[in-house]
Order: sequence, then structure tokens, then C-alpha cells
Amino acid sequence: MTKDVIALTRTMPTPGAVLSGLLSAGPDTLVDTTGEGAVLRLCDGEGRPLVSVEAPLLVQVAGEAERLLGATPPPVPYWWTEARATTGVEHAELLAGTFAARLAALADGSAWPPEAARSLAVVNTEGTRVAPASAAGQPTVDVLTDKVAVVIQDRPVAAMTAWLSDAYRAATTAELGLQIVTPPGTTLSPAVRESLSTWPSRWVVRDERDGYYDGLTGAVLHWQDGMFAPVASPEATADDPHTPVAASYQDVVDSGERQLAVTFRTVHPADDRLVLGGALEPVWRELTGAPPAGWGTAEPANLPWSPRQISDLARERAPEPTWCVVVGSPERPGLATVRISRTTAGVEEDVTLMFGYGPDEEPPVDAVPRAAELLATRHRLQSMLVQLRKARRDLAVPPRFEGPGVPFAFVLGAEEVRQMPDDRARRTPLSEPPLPLGPKTRPAMYYPLPGDPSDLSGWQDFERLMRHLKGE
Repeated sequence: MTKDVIALTRTMPTPGAVLSGLLSAGPDTLVDTTGEGAVLRLCDGEGRPLVSVEAPLLVQVAGEAERLLGATPPPVPYWWTEARATTGVEHAELLAGTFAARLAALADGSAWPPEAARSLAVVNTEGTRVAPASAAGQPTVDVLTDKVAVVIQDRPVAAMTAWLSDAYRAATTAELGLQIVTPPGTTLSPAVRESLSTWPSRWVVRDERDGYYDGLTGAVLHWQDGMFAPVASPEATADDPHTPVAASYQDVVDSGERQLAVTFRTVHPADDRLVLGGALEPVWRELTGAPPAGWGTAEPANLPWSPRQISDLARERAPEPTWCVVVGSPERPGLATVRISRTTAGVEEDVTLMFGYGPDEEPPVDAVPRAAELLATRHRLQSMLVQLRKARRDLAVPPRFEGPGVPFAFVLGAEEVRQMPDDRARRTPLSEPPLPLGPKTRPAMYYPLPGDPSDLSGWQDFERLMRHLKGE
């Protein structure tokens, strides 16, 4: 049974509906709050949490429940209320299901997963006790060691939810890795993949054949010295660790689906009139014909697309950085993560953007130079890399091998070109000359690359170009 249960309702859960859900364990269960009152917790007799309930979230973006849960929600806007049971306590799981079932019945909706919310009856928790809370004080963390925080996720898509985002921040602050454990059928949101890029963070997949393996690399894992670590094969040496790769990770079928991935950075002078997100929207429009559908500071993305709201949020959080996720419509799968930082150079936006295409769809590669020129001439582009890769149309990351992206184009901003000595930015070792973008007196440079996802030699050309531009 899942540890997470979610109520999707047409109306906002009233205090009475929430109280009815909190009485799932009878009137003697303790109720506590945390996160400045944003999280309610049902606790055992000693005050340790059995179930934690997030404040209801108003979702105004179509397709998020389908993308993250495979569920059919009410029409937008609807309310999304999450309950998470403490791992390893059977009655806690029953409590979370009953809470969501009562909320769905009283606020006109449904609960996910349906099998977890089958009863409205009071759950008998007499004698139930929870292990002492970890030093982290984080209900999201299932195991805490001096090396990692381990989170167990049993959902169709392990997404960057508010809970997981809190766990990631807590682990980062404590200088710990984050390890996410999922069953084999779970996929990963691209927004989460970015957070697992540094050791010892990793995606741990349970597997019948090999026990555990890394969903991003395939390395077979075991629990050792307080964290999941690769298993060394008998042939391993200090120079060659020779980690075995899980058989499940190698079960690959080429579906013909592809992704177009764009990463870019813009640098703006700090100005009260600056509108952030303004660089992402024209690129999105150029590549899809429509603006983004919505955004949020976690998944699900719950707010309609609004660069002005993103700008206001970034100003409120400054000088701390702001992170957000941006999504497209269900018809054209698209997802971006945006990190806004205040630096000595000004205000930087780091954007990672991707779109998915089926076997009968062609990525809009002809539109890439136009998108690059918009960034270069209107949004102070610093650099941009475009890749094509063989990967799923829905953008979900499976626990199986997916080929790396292959560079399709690289763009250097006008200011970076201007600072290059001599004519280095124009004269490169590549067979095809760069395409100037923008004014002739101050152009950016667009460097075409092979971009064939079946031919990794494109990375060699990219490395040659980088060495040349750096003067190596």
C-alpha cells in the first residue's frame, strides 16, 4: 500500500471536512502543526507523527494529475490535498487512506490511489506507537544517516513535490546526499533528476533480480556504511571499479520517441522593472506555437503561466535564489526548470527546457536559430546548448538506459563574442562556419553541430569548439 494518499476535490476542503478526516483515528489522537501551520499531523500518544497532511493546493493547470498520478481529476481549477503516512506503521497507511476518502466524499472529488481510500470508518490505532523522530525532524525523511537522507516514494512519478523539495533543502543544508527509493514501475520527473546529480545522491530502484540499482546509471547497489552504494564486482580494482549493471536497466526498446532539450543562461542588470521568465516564454512560443501553460515552486505546477508573478516571487526571496518548474499543455509535453540567482553580474536565469515528440512527430529544429536570435537580441543571452536525444515523449525518466543527448547547436551571447580576442569566435575548427545573430556590429554566434542522436561523435565536435573558444 502506498505511503502517499491524495484527495482531488472540486471544492476547497472546509475546516469541517478536514476535522472529519483528522478524526479518522477517533477523538483521542493528537493533532499537531508544523511548517508555520501549513502541515497538520496526526500523532501517537507521545506526539510522534502518524500522518502528515499538507495544506490544500489550488491547481489551475490542466494535465498535472494525469502527468504525475495517472489520475482523472475534476475540471480545473480543483484542490489537491496530500496526506503522507509514516513509513512502516500499518495503521498510519490506513489513516491516510481514510482521511483522503472522507475529504473526497465531503468536498466532491476522488482519492488517489483508489485502493488506499476504500473506507470512511474510524481506524483503530489503540496501542500503535511510532519510533522516535529522527534528528532531522523531517516527516519526509524515512532513514537518516550521517551521509544521506533516504526518502521512500511509491508513486507513478517521483516528482519534486513540496514534501520532497523540503527534504532536499534539509539534506543540502546538512551537507547530506538525498537518496530516493522507488518500486520498479516508478518514473522520475526531470525536475527531480537535476537534484540527484551530485554524489552520494541517487535514485534507488527496487528490483527482483538484482535487489537494488541506480535508476540513472544502472549500477547495482547495496546498503553499505549508511547509504546505498555500488556493488563492486570480483574483478574490480582500484583503477577499474567495474560495477555490475542491473539486467532490468538494460531492457531497452527503441520506441522512436525523441526529445529536444535546451539549456541557456541569461544575465540581466538588476532593475526593478525586470520581468523574469521573459526569456523562457518567447523560446517556448517559437518552438511550440504557444506559451507555457503553468508554473509553480513545486510539482504539481499549480499556477497559470505568469512572468510577473515569478518576478514578484524572486524579488521577495532575494538575495536567496528562486527555483520554479514550468509546464506545457497535455497536447505538447514540455517542462522547464528555472533557477534565478542574484550575483555580482546582475540577475542570472539558468533554464533547462525540454519537449517530447512521438515517432510520427518531427522536432522543430528549423525554429531553433530563430529562438536563439530572440534570446541573443532581447534577453542578454550568455550561452545556449541545444540537444536531441532518444527519450520518452512524456518526458518521464524511466529506470532504464536512455541514450545521452547529442549537441545540435551551441550559441554564444553577443557580450561573450565581443570579449573574445582576435577573431576567435568566428574562425573555429568546425567544418561549418557559425551563423551571426543580431546586429552586425555586435552579433551573437550560432554554431551548428551534427545533432544526430544515433551518432555520439557530435560531442567530439562540441569539445573541440569549447577548447577553441577557451583558447586551449
